[in-house]
Amino acid sequence: MTARSILTAAALAVLAIPALAQDNPRPEGLAPLGPPPIPADNPMTPEKIALGEKLFFDPVLSGNYAMPCSSCHLPDAGWAVQSPISFGYPGTTHWRNSQTVINSAYYGKLFWAGASGSLEHQARSAARGGVAGNGEDDMMEARLAFIPEYRKAFREVFGDDWPSVRHAYMAIAAYERTLVQTDTPFDEYMRGDDDALTDEQKRGLELFAGKANCIACHNGPLLTNEAYYNLGVPPYEGWETDELAQITFRFELYAKGVTEEMYRATKDDPGLYFRTKQKADKGKFRVPSLRYTAYTFPYMHNGMLETLRDVVTFYNEGGGENEFAATKTGLIQPLGLNETEVDELVAFLESLSGEEILPEEPETPEMQPLPVAQN
Repeated sequence: MTARSILTAAALAVLAIPALAQDNPRPEGLAPLGPPPIPADNPMTPEKIALGEKLFFDPVLSGNYAMPCSSCHLPDAGWAVQSPISFGYPGTTHWRNSQTVINSAYYGKLFWAGASGSLEHQARSAARGGVAGNGEDDMMEARLAFIPEYRKAFREVFGDDWPSVRHAYMAIAAYERTLVQTDTPFDEYMRGDDDALTDEQKRGLELFAGKANCIACHNGPLLTNEAYYNLGVPPYEGWETDELAQITFRFELYAKGVTEEMYRATKDDPGLYFRTKQKADKGKFRVPSLRYTAYTFPYMHNGMLETLRDVVTFYNEGGGENEFAATKTGLIQPLGLNETEVDELVAFLESLSGEEILPEEPETPEMQPLPVAQN
């Protein structure tokens, strides 16, 4: 499936909605997902989307010419990485779980602690991040100029005489805005199709909006309020056992700015604290969308919960414990769900994912020497 066909399918899924009878009331606070917002300063065109698709899969935008966006956002791994911690730049490891790019177009802020305010900025941060792409803008820009196909595409899409790496990030963001899923069983049910969910999933939806109170944080069309909480997720095991992970963790603490005491003593990810430097924000992370989660295991910011059932069990037990106990949210309390109810809630969560989005990867062009001017 091409980027253009993905975008067309997403639009048709929203616009061609049949008028269906609703025998069951839908819970307030939830809604089907509509088209993604498109920023005025980066309008979508088929040519820009096609360019962004190639750049997403092309390692040209990385330090070692080997780490494309798709290396940490694999289509057959939920457009993420099915490992607790994402892959790192060679010689390093990453330090957080890779989030899916599916439906990322709807977020107000990107990354687990909201470090980027747009997909354009997120693409730049990932390409340049020390444990991610580790690229330099001028180097990556020069590489693009050595590829005739890209010189032509940047000229046609952006009017560039010389490919601008800033425009490369804009093209990638445009492509990512086509990676949406608006036709899940849940969406069809919310649009009026009573048969889109099984009876078990409908009971799970009742629990989601009622007894389990998941809707307190997972609400709206995207199923997240985009707020930040400490749930007591246990720390990543690698901080204690993996030497490379320990080095990366200390590097991140130093680079993002902590006190000397925190640098020496902290054994867990401070999360939102890095952004605010407020003690009350230690251990807090943004509430993720629950969409497409059938394919994005393991879960949480550090991948410490392996399955959706593990997630439901974690909440049912009132969350967990980490070194930031003082900031753990009071919203997390034991739920009192029995095994049947846990099954029903998991079944509902599975309805938030449709068919896997598995496009055919585009061919990426090769670098060629620039022509030499003749006297």
